[in-house]
Amino acid sequence: QVQLVESGGGLVQAGGSLRLSCAASGNIFSIAAMGWYRQAPEKQRELVAMTRGGTTNYADSVKGRFTISRDNAKNTVYLQMNSLKPEDTAVYYCYARQALTAYWGQGTQVTVSS
Repeated sequence: QVQLVESGGGLVQAGGSLRLSCAASGNIFSIAAMGWYRQAPEKQRELVAMTRGGTTNYADSVKGRFTISRDNAKNTVYLQMNSLKPEDTAVYYCYARQALTAYWGQGTQVTVSS
């Protein structure tokens, strides 16, 4: 089992920045991928950013504004979010994949006011 704990959400004005953190614990051996999804009210959960084997990929809507990074020594993945927009408002979920098993954090709310 892997446990994921997110932090760093909050309320910010449009144009502002936030950094989300997700710390992994438990049986963290061979976590192949870590990333972030988000879910806005009445919308499906969508991929925001993912890092896997040194490569990263982003949703088109966040490219150039968000940066994902991973600190293997701390078993932590970060999401730096700049130039935030009201449409970025959502619950952000940390994700980790180990072999064929996916793990999710509890979610952290990000609210961007206009």
